[in-house]
Amino acid sequence: MMRSILMRYVAAAGIMIATTASALAADKVIFMLDWLPAGDKAAPYVAQAKGLFAAQGLDVTILSGRGSSDVVTKLATGAGDMGTGGLAALLQARAESNVPVKAVASVYTMQPDAIFTTDSSGINSLKDIAGKKIATATFSSSNVVWPLLLKANGIDPSTVELLKVDPGALAPMLAAGKVDGTINWITVAPAFEGPLHEVNKKLKVVSWSDYGFDGYGLSVFASEKFLAERPEVARRTLKALMEANKMAIADPALAGTSVKASVADVDADLATRQFSASMPLMTNDISRAAGVGAFDKALLAKTWEWTAKSQNMPIEKLDPEMAVDRSFLPK
Repeated sequence: MMRSILMRYVAAAGIMIATTASALAADKVIFMLDWLPAGDKAAPYVAQAKGLFAAQGLDVTILSGRGSSDVVTKLATGAGDMGTGGLAALLQARAESNVPVKAVASVYTMQPDAIFTTDSSGINSLKDIAGKKIATATFSSSNVVWPLLLKANGIDPSTVELLKVDPGALAPMLAAGKVDGTINWITVAPAFEGPLHEVNKKLKVVSWSDYGFDGYGLSVFASEKFLAERPEVARRTLKALMEANKMAIADPALAGTSVKASVADVDADLATRQFSASMPLMTNDISRAAGVGAFDKALLAKTWEWTAKSQNMPIEKLDPEMAVDRSFLPK
């Protein structure tokens, strides 16, 4: 009997030692989201929930940033290792100060910016917004590109009344008919459907990518220090992220439940619909032609062209190829 008890203690101790050793051996990574946890930010949560990070020997901490520029700054200063953000923010930062951060994979191969309107607004295309009242979030990155988009489509920006408001006011204003449309990323469309349904209105989305606003949007970033000092960790992290995204595209409900598992106050159904809304930005003719996660040279140059024009920078101020590193994509 004593021998049996002793053997059980030895076995239990062995399990504890093995578990502790495994935890100590895991490579720690700080991953920065460009905004608050939501369905369109699901990939790292799916990788966590499905054990993809653990399978790669990783111990990943997911933190929230306050916009793409914030993520770039945090990675550059060592407050994070990898993260997500709009590629334009990184290109701008590289042009201004050669910030030591690079994009290692594309996520959105199409720009997410759009006009949200209703089926009764009379807005069926971008040209229909002349004489209309449009609301936008005060600090939205879309605001910088807005006048360029209009001019590129032969629309005088002065013919559109643009109101800058708090982000939380956009859906109620559209539902109440106080504005004809709002400027948003298509990933937040599910949050507008409820308020509009309550007043018997239907959401209509006019995507800017249909009117010449081409380029890469959300991308995976990494600090150059992290890439240089821990390249294999970076490769394994990116591999797990891309596998997680693939799983979520095959089963969008997984995106919602995975975010919910880590962030209790997230609505799993809403997160699922947010991820579903973002899927056309990830899976499309561009991603199929170039490959998942890839940066096509011509489209990368176009992304920089839009960014440079929006920031009144000369095109020659940056070679956008210097802002990306394709060598970390899974083979």
